[in-house]
Amino acid sequence: MTTMTLAVPVELKRKLDDFPEINWSAVARQAFIQKVRDLEFLKQFKAESEMTEKEALKLGKEVRKNLARKFRES
Repeated sequence: MTTMTLAVPVELKRKLDDFPEINWSAVARQAFIQKVRDLEFLKQFKAESEMTEKEALKLGKEVRKNLARKFRES
């Protein structure tokens, strides 16, 4: 395994230090794994899609609008 160093804001570091029993490296590693999986899925989806960028943006706006309405109603 390789080593990676990352910077976090001082306030976040203080909050992390409140939970010394947590393996923050493992938490970060899992977050990286999940993000890579998500990006790989999107990359594959995009490669197989025939949707234009304009259509995708229009669909995204519609989804956001409907989600906002759903959350306002609940």
